[in-house]
Amino acid sequence: MHIARQNFHPRHPNPTHAVQLYLPPSAQDLAVRAGPGYSKNSMSDYFTLFSLPQHLHLDLAALEKTFYAQSRKLHPDRFASQPPEAQQAALAASSQLNDAYRTLRDPIARTEYLLSLQGIQLEEQSRAATDLAKSTGTAKKQVAPPDLLEEAFELNMALEEMKMGGDDPDVRRDLEAAREKFTAMLAETQQQLETLWTAWDTAVDADDAPAKETAKQAMVDLLNRRSYIRNLVRDVNAALE
Repeated sequence: MHIARQNFHPRHPNPTHAVQLYLPPSAQDLAVRAGPGYSKNSMSDYFTLFSLPQHLHLDLAALEKTFYAQSRKLHPDRFASQPPEAQQAALAASSQLNDAYRTLRDPIARTEYLLSLQGIQLEEQSRAATDLAKSTGTAKKQVAPPDLLEEAFELNMALEEMKMGGDDPDVRRDLEAAREKFTAMLAETQQQLETLWTAWDTAVDADDAPAKETAKQAMVDLLNRRSYIRNLVRDVNAALE
């Protein structure tokens, strides 16, 4: 499917160029694409479903409008008189539409999904890491960013003191300070991510492979850092409750 891109401006959307979901022209064609052998991997990626380039800045209002419009087209009542194969295909297409919308409307999920299309699996999402954690009954281990090693060690010591020594005022004060610091780090990573989203979109529009690769690797590092800091904040919040 060819996607016209020359007039597409994701950060300054033209209302006359609303996103359009690609759907087959008939129930029969839908059944062919998503019949008994249907698998989500055999259908279009989420960006293509909405006729979008693989951008990380999206017009969320247009995305939502298109989602609801296409959801109505796939409502089961519209296929009640169709053969079972077409009904099954409509349900499969509706399921993928829902998954696509949930992913693309969330900026972090959108970024992780785009990276997955590039063949990258983040540490936290690794199936091997998940399976190992389940089999051993332990939490997934993440690689700590080098510049956070010392602070993470001190935080873990404070968390252990909190567990063993009760609600010590000094320890609580240290944990509250750590929470404030790591929360600020999370906000900083968000700003850095938004800058990288712009760099990625610009590289996509320019078809600049080296710039895409640079932005991609930077996003991987930053998302792993964000995940590690988020877990630290979660642990502190749990200890302070």
